[in-house]
Amino acid sequence: MSVMSGLDAAVRDWQTSYADAASAAGSGRVMSPDRPASPLLTVKQMIPPVRAGAVPRDRLVDLLRGSPTPFTVVVAPAGWGKTSLLSSWAADSAEHTRVAWVSLDAGDDEPTRFWSYVLTALRRAGDEIGPAALDALAAPGVGPLDLALPILLNELAGASASYVLVLDDYHVLTDPRIHEGVEFLVSYLPSSARVVVAGRSDPPLPLARMRARGELTEVRAADLRFTFDEAAALVSAVSGTVLDREGAAGVWERTEGWAAGLQLAGLALRADPARPRVRGDDRHLLDYFTAEVLPALAPEQRDLLRRAAPLERLSGALCDAALGVSGSAGVLDALDRADLFVVSLDAERTWYRCHHLLRDVLRGSDPDPVRDREVLCRAAAWFSEHDRIDDAVRHLLGAGDTAAAAALLEASEAWFWANGSAATYLMLGEEVPDPLVGPQLALSLAYAAAIGGRPDRVVPWPDIGDARIAPDSVVKGWRSARAAAVVMRATLGVPDSEPARAVALAQEALDLEAAVGNPGHRTGLAALGSALARDARFDEAAGMLRDSWRQRDRGEWSTGVSLDLAGRLGLCLLELGQDAEAGDLLGEAAPLADEVERAWGAAAAPVVATVRVVEGRHRYREGDATGARDLLARAVTLSEVGGRASALVLALVFLADAELACGDRAAAGAALARAREVADEEPTVPFVVERLGQAEARIGRVAVAAASRSGELVEVLTDREMSILRTLAGSATQREIGAALFLSVNTVKAYNRSLYRKLGVSSRQDAVRTARRLGLI
Repeated sequence: MSVMSGLDAAVRDWQTSYADAASAAGSGRVMSPDRPASPLLTVKQMIPPVRAGAVPRDRLVDLLRGSPTPFTVVVAPAGWGKTSLLSSWAADSAEHTRVAWVSLDAGDDEPTRFWSYVLTALRRAGDEIGPAALDALAAPGVGPLDLALPILLNELAGASASYVLVLDDYHVLTDPRIHEGVEFLVSYLPSSARVVVAGRSDPPLPLARMRARGELTEVRAADLRFTFDEAAALVSAVSGTVLDREGAAGVWERTEGWAAGLQLAGLALRADPARPRVRGDDRHLLDYFTAEVLPALAPEQRDLLRRAAPLERLSGALCDAALGVSGSAGVLDALDRADLFVVSLDAERTWYRCHHLLRDVLRGSDPDPVRDREVLCRAAAWFSEHDRIDDAVRHLLGAGDTAAAAALLEASEAWFWANGSAATYLMLGEEVPDPLVGPQLALSLAYAAAIGGRPDRVVPWPDIGDARIAPDSVVKGWRSARAAAVVMRATLGVPDSEPARAVALAQEALDLEAAVGNPGHRTGLAALGSALARDARFDEAAGMLRDSWRQRDRGEWSTGVSLDLAGRLGLCLLELGQDAEAGDLLGEAAPLADEVERAWGAAAAPVVATVRVVEGRHRYREGDATGARDLLARAVTLSEVGGRASALVLALVFLADAELACGDRAAAGAALARAREVADEEPTVPFVVERLGQAEARIGRVAVAAASRSGELVEVLTDREMSILRTLAGSATQREIGAALFLSVNTVKAYNRSLYRKLGVSSRQDAVRTARRLGLI
């Protein structure tokens, strides 16, 4: 049985296509079959190589290898050998185990970027993990829990090999949506998969619950502490000198088995065999770096490390460009081979990192803000030249050159859209001070918020952009910058339940554009047509959308925009009883939708769902109830995860009609029960709610829970599912439940879907009824 049945496709057709149509920034290319893969830093997905002469830690490797739990944490302060232990274990994994490794940094503190690295690493680890989850992650506006993670879990469950996902330096992540996703992944991992998290502090996950249920393996500083024999072996390996037992005992006692302290003691012994005196406290070790380690380096080594300290990761080419020198690759290689606290991150020895403690000392021992800024700015230029625009912006922000960062973001929006990095664009843009955010950048950030799954961040950006609009302000594709801001609000910032306000704003945008000599702006007309359709003004909407559809090939809009126009126009034509024209429209739009689905798989759902709803309803109106039922069931699947509720409610209403025509009144009632629950929970277009009421009057709200069920659970409910189940009997909405449990609304929805599946129900009311019958609440 699949982990989350019915989650093989996704939604957000209304919201995402609005974002496409309202591409005030002129990008408009959200979905295209030839979308390039997001450029990820490959070295972060490689298992760090085991250092030559590393001391075997068999007791810990055996603990990791023999652990039966789905989740393992390795938690200790810096310098305790967490990464070294895990890389040794990963290199020694059994042949049938596939290890996926992700080395995290602060730039990964955003869900789409984080899961892109995770999914790519898992694909690299084994060919049984296909591209579907990664493609689904690229679907605009669809969160990882909505689609990508259920797909991944199903693939892991069906894999013949075992998989281990290692997340190193997890402590750098603060976004609660990432932690929710990891908790969700761990909660539903099949027995053949494990997740290992390493960091300096406990991850914000339910460790106590996992510990109590025997689902957690823990490796902490006390476990990582080197034994006497291990300590003697490490110091001897680093120093090149065999310690006698008394000397080894002294070093072991002073360092208390701390890996970094032992390595420092070995270096001290190498430099002066008569004076291996190193205490084990952090402050002294930092002083020791300054007094002993740095002076012992060759001048070119010391100079490179001091000047490159602002850079988190190092390569020869990057250091040459950022420092204005040559030969950096050789210096880094020598430092690595000499165990001088520079570690290679890949087998080819292309990328390195400096030990965290040494880097802190280097940044504090010789502060020069001007020099550091120049290094970061030159590094940004290098990253830009190598098509890593996100890293370029990040280094500009680190340099404090926020004006240059804002300019690069504004000029490079198309790069982020093409690479599926809208959420990263938003995260970086939010680090730019408001006074530097002009109208163009503000609208691009609003667009990024919409397609990056942050609708709550859409409205503030046009407000910020408004404050910066001047008579000479320019927004690509518009003569009036204010008109562009207003149309963005109309299409992205108005709830479905307020269509009249969307119409007024869209009309205002057209009037503003006309006032500066550009009447009939195409995007403005398309936005107004969409708003009119939402407001049930179908005749007016059809005229505008018909013209927009006919002009779709002029090259200004993406495939997603074109399909959205087709879906909205089709709904208008069906409402107007113009079935013949609707059939002609589908003759042109359906093949385009087929092409996008073939190219994008599940990630195509946001832009094809409405077309599929129209297809199903048109088939029903032609008298083919069975064919309509199949098409509409598919449309429901495409529409049900996340996004605005209107499309899902309408698909369920149409499905109920088809089920009734096929003689299945219980199925029709179940569809309406689901539709009513969604309409009661989420902002929904008024005419869709009206259609739901009409269908309920025709069909009746059938209780479908008890008739076909044995009353026994086929799967045990998790603690999180039980906590959510207890709240369903009350009147709280899913959003209020999420707030009470410190979960996002999408996470609550994901758990609800699993809960409903396990209970064998399709609505909240049935879930409560069945849970009471079973004595669960």
